[in-house]
Amino acid sequence: MYIFQHHYQDNNELFVRFDKNPILTPQMWPYKVNSVFNAGATIFQGKILLLVRVEDKRGFSHFCKAVSENGYTDWMIDPKPALLPDIDNYPEDYYGIEDPRIVWLEELKCYGITFTSFSKSGPLVSLATTDDFKTFKRYGIIMPPDDKDASLFPRRFGDRWALLHRPYSETKGHIWLSFSPDLIHWGESRVLIPARKGSWWDSNKIGLGPQPIETNEGWLIIYHGVKKTIAGGLYRLGLALLDLDDPRRVISRSSEWVFGPTRIYERIGDVPDVTFPCGAITRGDEIIMYYGAADTTLAVATASVKDLLDFIISEKNNYKPSEDF
Repeated sequence: MYIFQHHYQDNNELFVRFDKNPILTPQMWPYKVNSVFNAGATIFQGKILLLVRVEDKRGFSHFCKAVSENGYTDWMIDPKPALLPDIDNYPEDYYGIEDPRIVWLEELKCYGITFTSFSKSGPLVSLATTDDFKTFKRYGIIMPPDDKDASLFPRRFGDRWALLHRPYSETKGHIWLSFSPDLIHWGESRVLIPARKGSWWDSNKIGLGPQPIETNEGWLIIYHGVKKTIAGGLYRLGLALLDLDDPRRVISRSSEWVFGPTRIYERIGDVPDVTFPCGAITRGDEIIMYYGAADTTLAVATASVKDLLDFIISEKNNYKPSEDF
């Protein structure tokens, strides 16, 4: 097992990259693929399980399972996909399925998986559940186009489930929060964390990274922000903290990014300058974050839960929601 000593890196990033990144590459796959990235993550039967987004050489994506004892090396990759697009029954999968987020739903005794189905009308949010990652119960569309970057919270608030997601217009993409009594019908929607204006690092569009992480101080949210530059979009990560009992209340939001593309495998690939996590797990004080690097390979970085909470709580006095729009 690999053990990291957590510290601020030279560029003040809170996350420490694994020194053998990337951990999963197309060359490791047991069948022909173009890229492997943006994996949902969970602990299953005592091991770390990833549902990896795999893009084939047509440009269409599906999910494949990879499992590791330590979460860093010796990955056992399934010889065939775990979940494929099913356009006969779910026509919204027409151009593939992408970017899963996984949460354990204790009340239902199953894992909830939200993901993007790329329909003829644009990306939308789909939902499936599983208890074994072999068979999946699909719920179909839960948010229409254009919408993506969605995750359930692992438990209800009162009698309602909650969903973070990211509708997108031609000009802005904010993180929204919606509620449901049954995981199918969603409403009471509101902008929760808006993209900022001007030259901010998260000024163009933002979206959820991994699933919400429950801590004693609140729900820790790792989100991506995209800044338009003359060379294209630049994807970096920031933090927010939501109230534990009322996720409608944003306690704090970081003014600075905490992680971004600096390594060659993050800066060069199918989509340059992208660090994009869809899954993270916690083990004690350690957060292990799995992220797509340049939409080509999968990498991992770790951080201390305490360090992340100390940082986001220290930003509380700088957070002014009225200035976000």
